[in-house]
Amino acid sequence: MADELTTTLPATAERKSKPWRQWLIWALLLAFLAMLGWGLYRAQAGQRDHGPAPDFTLELYDGGTFRLSEQRGKVVMVDFWASWCIPCREEARMLENLWREYQGQGVVFVGVAYADVESNARAFLDEFDVTYPNGPDLGIRISREYGMQGVPEKFFIDKQGQIRAVVIGPGGEAEYRQQLEALLAEP
Repeated sequence: MADELTTTLPATAERKSKPWRQWLIWALLLAFLAMLGWGLYRAQAGQRDHGPAPDFTLELYDGGTFRLSEQRGKVVMVDFWASWCIPCREEARMLENLWREYQGQGVVFVGVAYADVESNARAFLDEFDVTYPNGPDLGIRISREYGMQGVPEKFFIDKQGQIRAVVIGPGGEAEYRQQLEALLAEP
């Protein structure tokens, strides 16, 4: 009987700890699958660097409306920016100068203010005398559609509405000019 007791006690203890171990294994497996699924989702929902540009309607600070799909036949540069972004401030005058140079040549610039306070965004536009269309990305829905990484960020869209180039971070005048000229040269 003493032998029976020793064999029964470990079996009972093992049975009591087994559900806990199974629960832990299942929890770890589910956590792993969730992370794997999130990684696949992020890979699919990442930044758009080619293909059709997601259409959007932007309520402009000047009271008008900008709709991307209405710009077909023109080269479009979508600029994601913010008043609190130092590189955005550094390139603001250069972008305005490029806009003034290209605006009559079938090119459209549109600024999308990302996660900004309206009064600060308007002050930024006034400070740099920005005249191309600009509006707030309410609910950051446009930046999510484009898979934006951070500000500043530019998306160059061809005459057929396809994203052809993306510049993450501040770029230079020569780089922007090269993108615009290449897209303008296409039929």
